[in-house]
Amino acid sequence: MSHTAQRPSGRSFLIDAIKAAGCLLIVLHHLAFYGPMSDVVAAAWPGVVNWLYDHGRLAVQFFLVCAGFLTAGSLARYATLDLSEALKLTWQRYLRLVIPLLAALSFTVLVSEWVRPGFEHASLSAPPDWGQALAHVALLQHALDMEALSAGIWYVAIDLQLYAMALACLVVLKAWPRAQTAHAGVPSANTQQGDTRRWGLWLVLVCASLWWWNLDADLDDLGVYFWGSYGLGLLAWEARRHAGWGRADAPARFWVMGVMLVLVGGVAWWLEPRVRIAVAWGVAALLVAVPEPWFGGEAIGPSRWKAAVQWLSGVSYSVFLIHFGVSLAVNAAVTAYWPDALWANALGMLLALLLSLLLGSWLHGLVERQPPTVWRWWFWVGAFKASVALALLMNPMV
Repeated sequence: MSHTAQRPSGRSFLIDAIKAAGCLLIVLHHLAFYGPMSDVVAAAWPGVVNWLYDHGRLAVQFFLVCAGFLTAGSLARYATLDLSEALKLTWQRYLRLVIPLLAALSFTVLVSEWVRPGFEHASLSAPPDWGQALAHVALLQHALDMEALSAGIWYVAIDLQLYAMALACLVVLKAWPRAQTAHAGVPSANTQQGDTRRWGLWLVLVCASLWWWNLDADLDDLGVYFWGSYGLGLLAWEARRHAGWGRADAPARFWVMGVMLVLVGGVAWWLEPRVRIAVAWGVAALLVAVPEPWFGGEAIGPSRWKAAVQWLSGVSYSVFLIHFGVSLAVNAAVTAYWPDALWANALGMLLALLLSLLLGSWLHGLVERQPPTVWRWWFWVGAFKASVALALLMNPMV
């Protein structure tokens, strides 16, 4: 592998804060979107529930931009990649994503069948079949036009596609003449050319996504539809790094990239105003412009609030995976005993949020934090298949 001389860290308190806010917002969005508790609460507080219903999904843009930013940081060590190296990294990413997903799906499938006899609601998916289960293991359920067994799984598949696209850019650079970089302690002219080609290629794809692919809703099961937001995160990392490289041309390069971001966002808005793209652009601009003491969190200092934000950011993926199953269970229980009581349904939504955080923390500690080995993948594939088999036994008509 060809390595660049610098590998800055991608993590920061600002990113932790954005991810934590996004985690809470997406859980609340799904609680508002998938009733029936939210239907009862909406009668008393329609403004709050309707806002979460309509706009809570914008949290997806938080995750897309942050994912792109962190990916750019993690790939900074590679100037180019061979295809075999890119496939290996993609497989490792798949394992990290899908192992906790399979654990959460096993839980959600069993909860769905447990509540099904007394809970009839559109949010409850049909009992799974074996083809559907296999598609979930391969993250192909939406591409094959199959019903998802839990909310938000489409994002996991899209995340993998976007990561593979970022790696593919480095594979393309490997074949690009003069794209090789020098193995030196100080960035050379060749290194600068390689960096320019990398972010230039990302920029072209961002423009293609925001100005073309993202305008076609039929592409929303493919990574190209979301590359605009993800790519803004990649470009934000590049812009921030160039601002602090210490070279004489660093300010000029930073401002050039800043102007590029403004132009890309302006043209995208002119072609079709999209709030989701405006949010993604705003998050990317925030990641570029925030001063370093606030970006890294040094200006805040140690506090329980800061520790809570960092904790929630760390468990956010597991919370995202587990919260739908938790929501189903709480919705079914509240609907069975207090179907029309405002206090019970409002407290039920709060309870679903708190239980999602608790079970997400457990999933993070027991599964997500463990090394993503092939053996663990086989174990959770087996557990998921067992949950599907049990669901079929509980619903023999399927």
